[in-house]
Amino acid sequence: MSTPANAPQILIAEANPWIADLLAQLVLDARNDAQILKVSDGAAALARCRRKLPDLVIADGELAGLDGIELLRQLRRHPRTPALPYILISNRVDASSVRAVLPLAPAAYLAKPFNAEHLRQRLQTLLHSESYQADTNAPTLLVDNLEHYLDSVREEGQGAPLLADVRDAVARSLQAGEQDLGELAAEFSRDPQITARLIAAANSAAEQRSGPCQTLSQALQRLGIARSLNLVLGLAIQRNALLQDPRLAELASHTGEQAQRGAEIAHWLAAQLRLDNELCYTAGLLHNIGELALLRSLQDWQNAGGELSNEQIERAMSRRAAGFGSALRIRWRLPFGLRELIAAYYALGSGVFSREALVLNLCAQLLELPANQAPQSLLESRAARLLRLPVTLLEHFPGRLLQSA
Repeated sequence: MSTPANAPQILIAEANPWIADLLAQLVLDARNDAQILKVSDGAAALARCRRKLPDLVIADGELAGLDGIELLRQLRRHPRTPALPYILISNRVDASSVRAVLPLAPAAYLAKPFNAEHLRQRLQTLLHSESYQADTNAPTLLVDNLEHYLDSVREEGQGAPLLADVRDAVARSLQAGEQDLGELAAEFSRDPQITARLIAAANSAAEQRSGPCQTLSQALQRLGIARSLNLVLGLAIQRNALLQDPRLAELASHTGEQAQRGAEIAHWLAAQLRLDNELCYTAGLLHNIGELALLRSLQDWQNAGGELSNEQIERAMSRRAAGFGSALRIRWRLPFGLRELIAAYYALGSGVFSREALVLNLCAQLLELPANQAPQSLLESRAARLLRLPVTLLEHFPGRLLQSA
């Protein structure tokens, strides 16, 4: 695919892949035709600039070896680079550090953790972008067969779209001043995409401190409010995140509802059995994230001009959702224990299971229970027998959790 001659080239020098991904998304939101090159250290950034100057550099001030400030200093010494726009993001925001950098004329000097919304607005000014129009960002089809297309995007797909009401909550959060971690957890806990990405970010190599995070509340505690909001903003502005096809939107709404009900059922069962109810909630919420990711890929296919029949949608959902979900959980490096619980939702197989895994398997059976069948009819299921459920527990199961909205 050819690149427009006037497409700006943006160099991002950032060692943390999550932050680099967020910065790339902010750039694309400001200028959707931008060419982005990512490097993880200052030496690589300098070498790239010496080969060919980009139109903008965004650099971490604390890069290993040649840091962002020294990179800026060396670039300014070159006769061709005095006007090169340079955005520096640094921990060093004391008066002496700022005074030392100002003569180097950065386009912006941002403190960590930076405000992603403010940076997005600054990028729009620097890149002279038009207002973002979703339909200009449709991917170009490189294959003419839906099955081959889904094969190609399964391993690197964009993931799931955000639920509409959660997108609204994100917008409110970004406009607010102070935020409470409990409020963020309440706003984000219903969305599988946010939950999975924040847990994955909290478990990245740069964040590992005292064992893996397996719940949203643990991830928020580790990442902090500002970083969490930035990552969620990155999700909210991803290209083609909305499902315009009413068939896909209806399926996504139903799938999101099933995710929420699965989470609430797992949470209730685990609480009654005095197990880790927060962990079970997370696994229940994430059990069908593959369906959401697949629906987004189907919308991308259609946006690029591909045909999409009802039969193709039904076949893809029945045959490919599990593979999309597995690929996402592995790529995001979700903790193995959490992935085991999600797998138990679909099948127990053989071996020894945690009681939480049995709860997830029973949760799946409760979600699939016919309307004319009582919850206590599952007492003889394998999961219920291994859990040694008392009959009174299922007799008092909240009926509202079995009813679709």
